[in-house]
Amino acid sequence: MGQPLPLCVIGAGSIGMRHVEVAQASPLIALTAIVEADETRRADLAAQGLPMVASLEDVPKATAAAVIATPTPAHHQNALDLIGQGLGVIVEKPLTATMAEGRAVIHAADAAGVPLVTGHHRRCHPFTIAARARLADIGDLVGVQGLWSLRKHDRYYDPLWRRSAGAGPLMTNLSHEIDLLRFLIGNLSQVTALTSSARRGFEIEDTAALALRFENGALGSFLISDAGASPWSFEAGTYENPAIAGTGQDYLRITGTKGALEFPSLKLWHADYEGEVEWSKGLSADAGQSFARIDPIRAQMERFAALMAGKADDVLCSGADGLAAMEATLATALSAKQGQPVARGEVPPDFRGI
Repeated sequence: MGQPLPLCVIGAGSIGMRHVEVAQASPLIALTAIVEADETRRADLAAQGLPMVASLEDVPKATAAAVIATPTPAHHQNALDLIGQGLGVIVEKPLTATMAEGRAVIHAADAAGVPLVTGHHRRCHPFTIAARARLADIGDLVGVQGLWSLRKHDRYYDPLWRRSAGAGPLMTNLSHEIDLLRFLIGNLSQVTALTSSARRGFEIEDTAALALRFENGALGSFLISDAGASPWSFEAGTYENPAIAGTGQDYLRITGTKGALEFPSLKLWHADYEGEVEWSKGLSADAGQSFARIDPIRAQMERFAALMAGKADDVLCSGADGLAAMEATLATALSAKQGQPVARGEVPPDFRGI
């Protein structure tokens, strides 16, 4: 094992501190600083022995990389500043607030020759990596059906901003699902979205139904709601988030010309006979696989450390991947707003989803 990666964290909110915990626990990472502009917050954490600084200018010169965990509107400038100093960067999702900002950050990283990763950590679960490999067993991909429906508690919406434009499940929760679908199935070429606010009655949507078209010809449907109580979501199915009750239920079903795969269990439906796979012959089911539970944020940061050391990685969400996930997410909001499909490349450069 080489020297640990000297890394700083920008932003000491809940997401930033989650990365701080990982950095402190991992032998592959050496935490050099935590940048926090709020003086009171900075003093409180400094009193706990953490290496707090007020600005990027105060970060130790030996620092080689950074995690950006500031509010989304700050991602663009934070990333440009860090890349300009030659640091590799993980930007907590979404990459930026707009397509124009995202393209500028990617261009800067490419010009500087430094790694740029978007923090879509679900890719790093062993079962997610295994699912992508197991899709080869179901033939050419035909379609995917997804259902994410978790009823958030009513007090979640007490702050006014959570009831205002841009705070619904499309812009808050969907990007996780879009990146996962891209990782498993491929690039999206078109999205269509219908939304409803009937159950909660707020300005924002509480439910959205999506029709998806992928570049490889596969189609998909996805229902996302924070008003409907159900056992189906990534978090419930994987037990990833301790704040959300686990169920172990699959929430994605992917079909191909030779079989189907359920996710996250990886239950595989396939033909155990020779010849044409067709509807008069039943499919056999192989039970899903069991995987040790890991901390996906730690896995992401340790993969990033290896990337910084020169090791290629096809799992981490690159800057370009993050931009594509953001584009498809913004496209759903634009489709709902305009009442028509939105194709890749049609999201205006400064559109923010509202």
